[in-house]
Amino acid sequence: MAKRIIQVDEKVPLKQSIPLSIQHMFAMFGASVLVPFLFGINPAIVLLMNGIGTLLFIFITKGKAPAYLGSSFAFIAPANIVIAKFGYPYALGGFVVTGFCGCLLALLIKKIGTKWIDIVLPSAAMGPVVALIGLELSSSAASTAGLLDKTVDPRNALVFFVTLGVAVIGSVCFRKFLSVIPILIAIICGYVTALCVGIVDLSPVMQASFFSLPHFQAPKFDFNAVMMILPVLLVITSEHIGHQIVTSEVIGRDLLKDPGLHRSIFADNFSSMLSGLVGSVPTTTYGENIGVMAITGVYSVQVIAGAAILSIICSFIGPLSALIQSIPGPVIGGISFLLYGMIGTSGLRILVDNHVDYAKSSNLVLTSVVFVTGLSGASISIGATVLSGMVLACIVGMLLSLLFYLLDRAHLLNPDA
Repeated sequence: MAKRIIQVDEKVPLKQSIPLSIQHMFAMFGASVLVPFLFGINPAIVLLMNGIGTLLFIFITKGKAPAYLGSSFAFIAPANIVIAKFGYPYALGGFVVTGFCGCLLALLIKKIGTKWIDIVLPSAAMGPVVALIGLELSSSAASTAGLLDKTVDPRNALVFFVTLGVAVIGSVCFRKFLSVIPILIAIICGYVTALCVGIVDLSPVMQASFFSLPHFQAPKFDFNAVMMILPVLLVITSEHIGHQIVTSEVIGRDLLKDPGLHRSIFADNFSSMLSGLVGSVPTTTYGENIGVMAITGVYSVQVIAGAAILSIICSFIGPLSALIQSIPGPVIGGISFLLYGMIGTSGLRILVDNHVDYAKSSNLVLTSVVFVTGLSGASISIGATVLSGMVLACIVGMLLSLLFYLLDRAHLLNPDA
């Protein structure tokens, strides 16, 4: 029997909505709080702005695009350089300007439309680009779980395999309501296992004050600092398009047309700009939460809005925030292993659903070059911004697709292309 799908605009009873929302929040938490730790700031402000940003995203996209906004990794490299040279407030200034420019880009897309995407990202290029979103994150999941350490701690391995095992078995064996919360159940089982083997430190939970305000700070602006961060706009735009495409594939709706790419890009960048204004990090749509939707078949924006509200609450409740932060890496890694794989599979699904004909040389070349570019480790630097992995593959795929389009219009392609 096919899994019951809960569509984007469907309402979910409260007793089911709460655990579903917790599941989404847990899925994004590990990666999202890592960014503020790398920047040396308290994650409470990030939890607050992730929640607010997600609610704004849902509002701006008219409740038609299910997406959770977490901390963006694309800014880490240039922001760290700015922080070391100028200080964190100047990195915030770069976040604000980049977000503002992203909003202007959204207005441009609204004016020119999205038909250009079909030309520069045909299915033969789009499929591998989407697949790379998950595939290039696979090593991150293994690293988070501690599986890439020179000497793997058996306790980490046990917690990882329990978490992953429950998630996998649960996804195919659980029935009724349990079938839509296998990720949450796997996290709980992994956490209990981690407690049993002694790799969880609960002292921060005991020591945390019950109520605390997130730390706000204002941005400062310097032209050189801004120019170090601004090229990241190219990276986050490519990522955003990829995430919207894979989400469209998962939920069976074309989000680039309705609510429109211009709305989702505006919402994403407006959230980043607002975050920078109050001292938080830029936000982006999260692959982990796309993976949750793909596994559970629950696409309701009500559930994602619930997760956003829980994130806001956690930013003010010290013990609750500390408890979630105590979830060990092997648990997060075990869940991510499956979620990232689901994103990769969604890319392959694009190729299958669109009946990409690999008897045509152009399709074969496009997919081949995109995959190799993304997995080769090749990179190109633009100032302090490094283009690599999926982003570089996306750019190469777009340029190659455009070349093939122009050659076709000039009748220069051979009959087999």
